[in-house]
Amino acid sequence: MMARTFQCGAADLNGQLRGKRLPVEMASKVEKNGIRFPLSVFNLDIWGEDIDDSPLVFESGDADGKILPTERGPLPLPWLSEPTKLIPLWGFNEDGSPFAGCPRQALKSVVDRLASHGFTPVAANEMEFYLTDDSGPLKPIASEPGGQIMSLRALDRLDPFFAELYESCAALGIAAEATTSESGTGQFEVTIQHSADALKAADDAWFFKLLVQGLARKHGMAGTFMAKPFAEDAGNGMHSHVSLLDAKGSNVFADGSATGTVLLENAVAGCLTALQDLTLIFAPHANSYARMVPGAHAPTGICWGHDNRTVAVRIPGGDPAAKRVEHRLAGGDVNPYLSLAAILGSMLIGIEESLTPPAPVSGNAYYQDLDQVHEDWGKAIDVFEQSGTVAKIFDPKLISYFSATKRQEVRRMTSLSDQDQLRSYLDRV
Repeated sequence: MMARTFQCGAADLNGQLRGKRLPVEMASKVEKNGIRFPLSVFNLDIWGEDIDDSPLVFESGDADGKILPTERGPLPLPWLSEPTKLIPLWGFNEDGSPFAGCPRQALKSVVDRLASHGFTPVAANEMEFYLTDDSGPLKPIASEPGGQIMSLRALDRLDPFFAELYESCAALGIAAEATTSESGTGQFEVTIQHSADALKAADDAWFFKLLVQGLARKHGMAGTFMAKPFAEDAGNGMHSHVSLLDAKGSNVFADGSATGTVLLENAVAGCLTALQDLTLIFAPHANSYARMVPGAHAPTGICWGHDNRTVAVRIPGGDPAAKRVEHRLAGGDVNPYLSLAAILGSMLIGIEESLTPPAPVSGNAYYQDLDQVHEDWGKAIDVFEQSGTVAKIFDPKLISYFSATKRQEVRRMTSLSDQDQLRSYLDRV
């Protein structure tokens, strides 16, 4: 069947796909010239509403921007009944300059700054999600009773879904690697292969989230990357593995030793220095903070360590040539572009300022006397908005737009029941 339409769209600050559906006759025009839509579309709350008093709406006449194709599309949307494609876009101002409120542009800005120092980031993401029955009160798909850590039986019982997931990842150019059944009932993790293009790594994570949600619906379920959909389980994370290459393509964190280079320690120190102020990026929603409690497989102490999964910044073991930083704070509900920008920007601060980290932590970090990440959403917003460290990474306009978005969500979320809050996030994050 020939598709009659295609889609084109971009990620807003919450990572939501915003755009248009158009007749296929317009595809070549969009691929060449992009489209126009209001720049305020990048700055909507989680329900898709304009932000109160946003300078992007009435103050500016709700002006259009140039929304241009990325280098990635067009891509298939395999969960739809017709063979529809998506042309991914990102935002530019009328004069052709990058739009500060576009999350993909925020990541590009940090990548360009790294390039000015001669560094190319290599990044990979581990994506955790739940498959959920939402026909009544939310509950996980019980493919296997009881604990199911690394249960192949749990994967086998959902074989049609995972078979189509791998096939669809290949069609989208996402190199999906290992899939594991996690500790929560109906919880799974897929590792995406590392990329020496940070924009591609973030694209892959964003497309993967859209894919899981779409295919889950196709198979009669709901797929969610919500940080903590079920009180009894640990919750979802998005762990990012990052290293830096020099101009010769060598890993600047590796020197053949078990501990790595001084640049690795600088990068770790930068991550730790910025961690508290960037909590809002890594925990952007009300539900995010339900995950961030001691012993729930989400780090709460600001610390690092070697091959230790209780710390916020982990240096995995294995081949010394593959030495890298594993940033473990982000929930599965993050915007991948903002999360990776925050991680790379933090590392760059540490390198530029030659920061030195404290001693690495040994043993269980949850019960050691450490500075903690913010446990309150409102506090995280305040600190993010006022932080000088955040201002070294993100454009002031993005900081303002994102803070206003979160404040509006706080006001509305407080009026909703717990179940309505969960449903607000289910298919959106």
